[in-house]
Amino acid sequence: MRKEYTMKNTKYDFETVIDRHGTNSVKWDYFDDDIPMWVADMDFMVAPAIQEAILKRANHPVYGYTIVPDELFDAYINWWDRRYDLKMSRQDMAYSMGVMPSISSMIRCLTDVGDEILIQSPVYHVFYYYVEDNNRKVLENELIYENGEYKIDFDDLDEKMSKVDLMILCNPQNPIGKIWSREDLDKIHELSVKHDVIVISDEIHCDLTDPGIKYNPFKSADNVIRCLSPSKSFNIAGFQSSIVHTTNSELLDKIKTQMHIDNSDSCNVFATTAVIAAYDESEDWFEELKEVLYENKQIVKQYLAEELPVVKLVDCDATYLLWLDCSALNVPSEVLSGFLRENQGLFLSAGIDFGKCGDNFLRMNIACPQKLLKEGLARLKAGVIALNIIKRGM
Repeated sequence: MRKEYTMKNTKYDFETVIDRHGTNSVKWDYFDDDIPMWVADMDFMVAPAIQEAILKRANHPVYGYTIVPDELFDAYINWWDRRYDLKMSRQDMAYSMGVMPSISSMIRCLTDVGDEILIQSPVYHVFYYYVEDNNRKVLENELIYENGEYKIDFDDLDEKMSKVDLMILCNPQNPIGKIWSREDLDKIHELSVKHDVIVISDEIHCDLTDPGIKYNPFKSADNVIRCLSPSKSFNIAGFQSSIVHTTNSELLDKIKTQMHIDNSDSCNVFATTAVIAAYDESEDWFEELKEVLYENKQIVKQYLAEELPVVKLVDCDATYLLWLDCSALNVPSEVLSGFLRENQGLFLSAGIDFGKCGDNFLRMNIACPQKLLKEGLARLKAGVIALNIIKRGM
């Protein structure tokens, strides 16, 4: 049940527009777009405690090879216990430089070349890349989209699970922002046990829920591997830090060996400092961030309803990534995304990137100051109008 929401007075600055040009930013420097609202990082300044901790570490003049201290694992353990009542033990965790490097390593050590790997589309596009780049094949359990909502096709999932040894679950689901219910997760687990399938649960966006909404972690079990990181929650993806968690010691040893071979278990000199400061010292900043993101979501919802009703917002409970239903425009998402970039300097992700079933959609990142968000919405409207004018003249 959603709690009644009231925006509080903000303690931290989420409104200053920070010029990120010239910082080698993937979002702002890689392409030449005026308003980039695609890749999943935030345009807010980091929590003060994180910046202070990094500056303190930077003041030490030696930046050599770095070990992962127990304090980092304690920070994860305490965060998940405190917020989700999920008990984790140090021996069930392994450090990795990122969720996707971890998943890539797991694909290599848990499957063979040519194997099919199950995903649920539309889903994070990098899943496709890592499966195919490792010479495996993607098997899709397409989500059912009805009346503006997504649900799992469990009959299809049951049939597809019989063909695979590995499934990659996304929870909350990126790009649709859906938190899978406890009933859904339990059903997925029942089917995975039935078919002897290992489930990798990518939970990198799990903290980013709407106010009053509870996240449901996937259960701990012998065939479950959980991938966790504060990188999205605290906008510290550039430090490249995550953990792998499973209660299956044999499975964890196999994963640790593969990650070591792949050199994906090494640690950035600033990474542990950032993670500890995030989880241990920045929770109040994070709670305020969630309110700001929810407010941004309401701005988008109201704007589309009043100014651009031809584009529909798919309701979601999590992430700062919005899934926009553009099916009424009758334009392929790649063409629509390209037109918005060329015509308006606005970069939204094409839905086709997340699977063929996403081709009527665009993904919008709203983790930015309201000034940028409103400018992005105005350009979206202007682009749709210009596109319709061009279409009518053809």
